[in-house]
Amino acid sequence: FLSQLVKTHNLLTTRNYIFGYHPHGIMGLGAFCNFSTEATGVGQKFPGIRPYLATLAGNFRMPILRDYLMSGGICPVNRDSIDYILSKNGSGNAIIIVVGGAAESLNCTPGKNSVTLRNRKGFVKLALRHGADLVPVYSFGENEVYKQVIFEEGSWGRWVQKKFQKHIGFAPCIFHGRGLFSSNTWGLLPYSKPITTVVGEPITIPKICNPTQKEVDFYHSMYVDSLIKLFDKYKSKFGLPETEVLEVN
Repeated sequence: FLSQLVKTHNLLTTRNYIFGYHPHGIMGLGAFCNFSTEATGVGQKFPGIRPYLATLAGNFRMPILRDYLMSGGICPVNRDSIDYILSKNGSGNAIIIVVGGAAESLNCTPGKNSVTLRNRKGFVKLALRHGADLVPVYSFGENEVYKQVIFEEGSWGRWVQKKFQKHIGFAPCIFHGRGLFSSNTWGLLPYSKPITTVVGEPITIPKICNPTQKEVDFYHSMYVDSLIKLFDKYKSKFGLPETEVLEVN
């Protein structure tokens, strides 16, 4: 697949940031390629900004995988790690959080633009506690690189997925990509579809050590509106019809 990173606004090195990445997709390939490698030139596009892609803490319990992840600036998506980066690591830090997580991955399928966001407010509270600006990020094509079997709500398959998600932290998905030698065979390689990751305009967030629920709700609503506007502005440019609507769950 071809990955591309699109910058829409400059980021100040005197500020810290939390990027909300959407959608999760099956593997979050756009997030990894754009923010954990220099494949698309994130360092040149955002000079002075240090990106840290946050992933499940369980991934760091495997010795070889742990070292590989750390070499790409990947950190555990837990409060201790995020607090440290945003409070004791100076400025110019950008933590990338795939907000929808495992729940969102269950709905990732080609032709669908859906995000799990309505009740995901923890990242907004973290931003307020540290005065870190929020940046909406949308990856057009993330859901196109793999095909997934979607289990309907109430089915045994969805029940098993949610049990795994609750107790282990991730949801097992039944999916496939293309084969090694032919796109007409099934395999684990992603389909040859472009992923275009658009980094939106930062939302200035004040530092409030103990934000109230009303304050969290206010900035969360502002973030949701900003993400929808970002999607609507760029959807036709990256292959979607003008009538396409971003589904926010």
